Order: sequence, then C-alpha cells, then structure tokens
Amino acid sequence: MHLGHLMQGEPHADTPGVTIATPRTYELCGDLCFFGRRGRAFSRLAELSGAEPGDRVLDVGCGTGYLTRRMAARIGPDGSVTGVDPSPPVLDYARSKRQRPGSAPCTYQQGIAESLDAPDASYDTVVTSLMLHHLPEELRPTALREMHRVLRPGGRLLVAEFRPPRGGIGRHLVHGAAGHAMSHNRIDLLDGLITDAGFEVAGHGDVRPWLYYVQAMRTHPRPRA
Repeated sequence: MHLGHLMQGEPHADTPGVTIATPRTYELCGDLCFFGRRGRAFSRLAELSGAEPGDRVLDVGCGTGYLTRRMAARIGPDGSVTGVDPSPPVLDYARSKRQRPGSAPCTYQQGIAESLDAPDASYDTVVTSLMLHHLPEELRPTALREMHRVLRPGGRLLVAEFRPPRGGIGRHLVHGAAGHAMSHNRIDLLDGLITDAGFEVAGHGDVRPWLYYVQAMRTHPRPRA
C-alpha cells in the first residue's frame, strides 16, 4: 500500500495541506515503519521538548495524538495539552485513546498550522512531528511564525521531521512507499526556517530510525510576516 493514499482525507476549507484519511491504518503503518521502536522514539521526542511538569503544551498537526499523549505523560496532571489537526477522523480517533495514569488532560481541536486559533503567548511548549512536510513549502514559514506567536517568551519549540535515507536505494524505496514529499524531505532547511520565524535554535539531532529534530526557544519579538 502506498502511504500517500492514507494521507488524502477531507481537506480543511482553509488549508491546502495534506490530511490523514484512515487513522487506524496510518497507526498500523507507523508502527511497522518504526520496526517496533515507535513508542521509544516518541517518548524520546517528549523528553527532548524540554517540557516541564505543569506546562501548557500545544501539539501542532497532532494527527492521531501519538506524541500528544506522550507529552501529557511527561508534564503530569497539573499541565494541559492541546492537539490541533485539520482532519476530523484523526481527532475522533485521538479522543478515543486512553491516557496513562497521572497524565495531563488532552484536548483536541480542529485547526490548521498556518492560522492557529490561540491567543499570543498562551503556551509554554509547542511541539510538532511529521507535519511540516505535508504543508506546501510556501506555508511552512507561516506555520512556524504562528508557533512563535502562541509561545510565551522563553517558551520551547520542538520540531521533528522525517529524515530520508542518505543512500539512493533507500530514497528510492521511500519514494515508492511514501512519495516525493518524504523521500526528498529537506531537513537541511529546518534550522534556517525556524531561525527566520524568530526562534533561537538550541540543538538538533537524530532519533532513530527516521527522525530529525530541532530544539528552539522563543527569545525574539514576533517577526514581521
């Protein structure tokens, strides 16, 4: 099955970005693609986010809530996590999942990355995973500026994206399974995009087997559009 087919759902009226059509199948394919290490990888992302107990967290493009729930477990019952996604089917799926005891409450709402329905400086930590490459390139700076806007000064950002294989054969296999957006995902541009949105990059690296992450902080005034 071509993974691209799983991503074509009912689009949000306000975004040309790609959405998930079949959340259960998407979850199964995600587990298979991570060779049984998906939980470990996303728990590591939650750790790398730097979120602290009691934080207000936003997960942009939350999909099925896989990272959202791990963020909730990290910050504990005194915090709160909001997941935003344009696809109603995945939000319904996310709401149906049980949370770990002692986790923060998770709230899910329909929305788009390039126009977040949240007040300025309303979150302590913003995370996004495997979302930016589903937006057209011209909208990615807008989405990152929105994440900057909703973060409080000193707030933390974690962006995690798919890291294509470095070899030609690996890229060809990913292209056949998932399409051009993933096999040619320009993770080398992420640091610059995040800096241009007004953040200060604090670190970056890999989480095996497929993820590249960037850690950043809001230390600058809101950039001009």
